[in-house]
Amino acid sequence: MDTFDDSLAFVKFGVGQPVLRKEDPTLLRGEGRYTDDINLPGQAHAVMVRSRNAHGLLKGIDLSEAKSMPGVLAILTAADLDEAGFGPLMCPLNIPQRDGTPMKTPPRWSLAKDKVRFVGEVVAMVVAETALQAKDAAEAVMLDIEELPAVTDPEAALAEGAPQLHAEAPGNLALDFYFGNAESVARAFAEAAHVTRLDIDSQRIVVSAMEPRSAIGSYDAAKDRWILNVGCQGVFGLRGGLAKDVLKVTPDRLQVLTGNVGGSFGMKAPPYPEYGPLLLAAKKLGRPVKWTDERSESFLSDHHGRDHKRVAELALDKDGKFLAVRLTGYGNAGAYIYPPMPATTNAVKNLIDVYRTPAMEVNSKIAFTNCTPVAAYRGAGRPEGNYFMERLIDTAAREMGIDGIELRRRNHIAPEQMPYKSPANNVYDSGEFRAILDETLQISDWDGFEARKRESAKRGKLRGRGVGSYLEVTAPAGKEHGGIRFEPDGSVTMLSGTLDYGQGHASPFAQVLTGLLGIPFERFKLLQGDSDQLKAGGGTGGSRSGLVGAEAFLEASRKVIDQGKQIAAHVLEASVVDMEFDKGRFRIAGTDRGIGILELAKKLHDGLALPADVPQTLDVAHVSDTPPSSFPNGCHVCEVEIDPDTGTIELVRYFMVNDFGTLINPLLVEGQAHGGVVQGLGQAIMERTVYDEQGQLLTGSYTDYALPRAQDAPSFTIQSHPVPAKTNTLGVKGCGEAGCAGALPSIMNAIVDALGGKHIDMPATPEKVWRALNAG
Repeated sequence: MDTFDDSLAFVKFGVGQPVLRKEDPTLLRGEGRYTDDINLPGQAHAVMVRSRNAHGLLKGIDLSEAKSMPGVLAILTAADLDEAGFGPLMCPLNIPQRDGTPMKTPPRWSLAKDKVRFVGEVVAMVVAETALQAKDAAEAVMLDIEELPAVTDPEAALAEGAPQLHAEAPGNLALDFYFGNAESVARAFAEAAHVTRLDIDSQRIVVSAMEPRSAIGSYDAAKDRWILNVGCQGVFGLRGGLAKDVLKVTPDRLQVLTGNVGGSFGMKAPPYPEYGPLLLAAKKLGRPVKWTDERSESFLSDHHGRDHKRVAELALDKDGKFLAVRLTGYGNAGAYIYPPMPATTNAVKNLIDVYRTPAMEVNSKIAFTNCTPVAAYRGAGRPEGNYFMERLIDTAAREMGIDGIELRRRNHIAPEQMPYKSPANNVYDSGEFRAILDETLQISDWDGFEARKRESAKRGKLRGRGVGSYLEVTAPAGKEHGGIRFEPDGSVTMLSGTLDYGQGHASPFAQVLTGLLGIPFERFKLLQGDSDQLKAGGGTGGSRSGLVGAEAFLEASRKVIDQGKQIAAHVLEASVVDMEFDKGRFRIAGTDRGIGILELAKKLHDGLALPADVPQTLDVAHVSDTPPSSFPNGCHVCEVEIDPDTGTIELVRYFMVNDFGTLINPLLVEGQAHGGVVQGLGQAIMERTVYDEQGQLLTGSYTDYALPRAQDAPSFTIQSHPVPAKTNTLGVKGCGEAGCAGALPSIMNAIVDALGGKHIDMPATPEKVWRALNAG
C-alpha cells in the first residue's frame, strides 16, 4: 500500500485543515434543492392509501367513489403492479441461520395484496391533478379488511399460538442467528470466579429525518426508461435494487437522481414501496407523478431503528480479567425483513469493544411482528454492542468491588498487541485505548467529581458520572467510484459513488485532491446524485465515506497524473520518462519548462490534437477496491444531575477523546461527533415508540414522541488522539456513527451511578427514574 505524503497536509485547504463546508452558503440561504423543491412540467400528484389495521385479511378495495372525485387521474392497486409484471421488494442481504440455511425473506409487495401486516402499509395509490385532490380521493377509498390479532413484541411473536404474519416464516421466526464457540464460552462461564448478568434493551426508535421522504417518478417513452428523483443514501445501489427486484429490468433502464438530502441515518437507503407505483403511474399517464410524505405518515412508514431485547453476560476471573462475553435475545424485524445486521453481525463485531476477551457468543432470534419494519439507524448495532459491554463492565465492577476504571485498564488491548485478532474475527490494526481513557479522565477532572457531587447535594440534586469507551467496526470493503472530470469552464468535477445527506463531502474530498493535484480548492465541485454518471458506488453508510471516497480519489488522481505526463510530454516535445509532476505542474526534469495541469486541460478542451497512442483526456472514471473496515475508537465521560422529586435528568458536563485516525477536516469531524452524541442522548433519556395491543402506534407524532432539542444538549469538550489506520493510504478511520457509540454507555452509566447502581433501561425518562428512586 502506498503511503500518503504528510507534507500535503500543510497545503492551504489541504488534508488536516478545518475548512468550512462548500455547500453551507447555499443551504443557509435556503437555496438547497431537495426532492420536494423539484416540480417537473405537467406533473401530477400522488397520495398513498395506508392500512389502519396492524394485521388483517384484505378482502376488497372499493374505488368507486374515489375514482369519480375531481381531478383524479388514476388509482393503482396491487393488481396493476401484477399486470405490469412488477416484482416485490426483496432483502438485499441474506444472513445464514444457525443451521446454515438461509433466513426467511418473505416478499414485500409495493401495494399490499391479500393481507396487511402493519399500520401504515401501502394498499393503494391515488393520483390526481393536485395533492389536495389526491388526498381527498385517498380518504374516499374504502378498504374491506378482516381484522386479525396483532403481535408487536418479538418474544411474544415467537411464542406458541402467536398470530402468524407470513406463511413463509412459520412461528414468525425470520432468523435464528448464532456466532461463537459454544464449548469455550460454556467452559469460561463454568470456571469464572464471577458472572455479571443484565437484562438490557435497546428500544425502538423513530428515525425522524428533518426532510420527509419524497419522490417523483417519470417515464421517457422515446428511450423506454424510467427516471426517479428521490432522496436517498446512494443512487447506484438504489437503482440496482429497484430495477432488478421491482421493475424487473436491467439497471440502464432506470436513472436515479438525488439532490440535497435532509438527513437519513440509514433510513432512506433502501427502495421503498412508494417508488414502484410512482414509476408505473408515470408510464401509464405519460406525465411525471410526485409524492411527498406527511410527517404523520413518516412515523408509520419510514423504517424504524434499534429494537433489541437482550440478556448480556460477562465472565471474569478472580482478578477481574475478562474470560468470555455472551449476548442472547431477540430482535424485532417488524412486518418485513431488511438486513438484520444490528442484532446479528454488527452485534458480533462491536461487542468486544476495546477489551481482551478470549471468547464470545451471540445468539439472536429475529422475529416478524405487526410493527413498522426496522432497518439501519445511525450505527446499526454498533452503538448497542459497545453499550452492552460498557454496562456489563460497570455492573461487574460494582459487584466485585473493583474500581470501574481499574477494571477497564486490566482488560484493555495494548498497542504492542496490534494487530489484534478478536474472537469476532476482526483484526484491529491500531489503537491506544488506555492512553485515550487516561486522557479523557484528565480533561474531565475525574478526580474532582466528589467535590462536584457534594455541591449538587447542597442543591438537592443527585449527581452521577459515567465513562463509555467504544470501538466501532466500520463497513467492510467493497467497490467505489472515484471520478475526476476537467470541465470547459476550468472547474473540476469530482464524481463519487458515496452520497452526502448532511455530512459535507464536497470539502474533504476537495481537500484531498487539492493537495495531490495542486488545483485550487475552489475549483472543485462534487457530483454524487446521478446514477447515469457512476460506474459503481456503495452509497454512504457504516462510517465509510471518508475512507473509501478519499481512497478512490487518491487512486484516480494517480491515473490523472500518469495520463497528464503522457499528454504533457507530447506538448513539451519531451520523453515521458523525463516528466515530473509537482504542485499542479508538469515539468521536464532538470529544466524550468513545464505546463500547469489546468492549462493542459484547457488545451485539450480547445481541440489539442494528440497521437492515437497518447491518452486523449485527463479525465478519469475509476472504480476502486476499497480498504477493509477501520476501527474508530474513543472514550466519553458524562456527568448528570437528577432532581429526585421529579426524576428529571440534566447532562451537566460532557467530554470525549476520539481516535478517528488522520483527520481530513477536523471541523466536520467535530460536527459529526456532536450530532452522534445528541442522537445518543435522545435514545438514552427520551425517545421510544409505543404500540398498543392492536398494533396501533401510540407515539405517532411529536406530541407523544420526544426528540432532543438544543436546550437538552450539554456543552461538549472534544479532543482528538489520532492513531492513523494502517490499512488505507490516508490513515482515516471513519467518524459518522461514533458519537452514538460513546454516548449511550457514558450517559446511562452516569444515570445508574446517580441512582446508586440500580440498572434501568433506556430511555431513562423522568417517570422511570422517579419510580427507580422510590421503589421499595
